[in-house]
Amino acid sequence: MTIDISDLLKKKSGEKKIDLIIEASDFKSDEFIKFNKPVHLSGILNLLGDIINFDGIIRTELELVCSRCNENFNQNIDIPIVEKFSNKEKDINVFDDIIYFNGDNIDITDVIQNNIIMTLPIKMLCMEDCKGLCQNCGTNLNFHSCNCSKDTIDPRLSKLKDLFSAN
Repeated sequence: MTIDISDLLKKKSGEKKIDLIIEASDFKSDEFIKFNKPVHLSGILNLLGDIINFDGIIRTELELVCSRCNENFNQNIDIPIVEKFSNKEKDINVFDDIIYFNGDNIDITDVIQNNIIMTLPIKMLCMEDCKGLCQNCGTNLNFHSCNCSKDTIDPRLSKLKDLFSAN
């Protein structure tokens, strides 16, 4: 999805309101993220000199996989986005967070996807107190209990058990 900013570039200053609906099919496929709803992007583009600032909000619903129980769950996303763009390579410093674009259009798709990915936790959990899967039989402990022994000890650590039981 591209945003036409030719009108901003001609004026050399000003702002442009953005209110877009981006379909899930426009994003690169990711094995961990599936879009349940289209992405709603709203915000304002401000041109200050050669830098275009974008302040906005991303809203959508994702289907994620829980890191503990491997079940799919839905997560609403409502995150702020702040980005800077420039079509002048000389203005871009390695240490600045300025995204270079060429021409009169900004491709916003990768920017949105990267912002969503950066806000997701490393461990995605279906619920805060997810019990996960039994290590022995694989039962989802959120829905069922199992009769597996909880006293199994890793054979590499069995000598430690002897050390503490001597007291």
